[in-house]
Amino acid sequence: MQGARPTTGARMHTETVELLGIPQSNFVRAVRMYCEEKNIRYELTPLRPHAPEVLAIHPLGKVPAMRHGDVTLCESKAIVAYLEAVFPEPPLLPRDLRAAALCEQWISMVNTSIDRTMVRDYALGYLFPKGESGGQPDRAAIDAAVPVLQAQVAVLERAVAATGHLVGDSLTYADIVLLPIIDTVRNFPEARAAIDAAPALTAYFERHAARPSFRKATPPSQAKE
Repeated sequence: MQGARPTTGARMHTETVELLGIPQSNFVRAVRMYCEEKNIRYELTPLRPHAPEVLAIHPLGKVPAMRHGDVTLCESKAIVAYLEAVFPEPPLLPRDLRAAALCEQWISMVNTSIDRTMVRDYALGYLFPKGESGGQPDRAAIDAAVPVLQAQVAVLERAVAATGHLVGDSLTYADIVLLPIIDTVRNFPEARAAIDAAPALTAYFERHAARPSFRKATPPSQAKE
């Protein structure tokens, strides 16, 4: 008698997760770190936003996108929610109702506000200046972003001071999605000064940046010796 065919769920556990996107993307890094923390077998296919393979999954061409068996998904939080259901252990989205809501709250703030200020408005003013700057940092964009960035650093300092985590006393995806952003902006002087003046946030970052998952998800260009 032939053995029973594995259930869909069992088959999904054996499928390799394919992530599509550039390794420098903080959202790609966050999903990779999430997979590393959960020992999910995955591979990264390096593709720029709007590549045909990305557009086939994300109608706006953003990364990361994901393939897992016959499942395709876009948007990092949706990808993580799906993976959490397929690979529930160890939990990185809290199961307690209050903690789960707080985690969603922080993920939303990081994705919609902190990322926009720290990466899109501030860091990109150094990395990809626009207008007539001749390739020099876009001081107008940077200077406009700095007070907001400093206020956000103060919020994060208070948030992690008690337990060294954004939610509860263990790592969640809320921490994971924040860490690549902090890693990126620490390369630039105003953000570095603000973070250095926030001792709890500095300790938080340094402790979590020592995690194997963080190191493995760091792009080669940013990896430290």
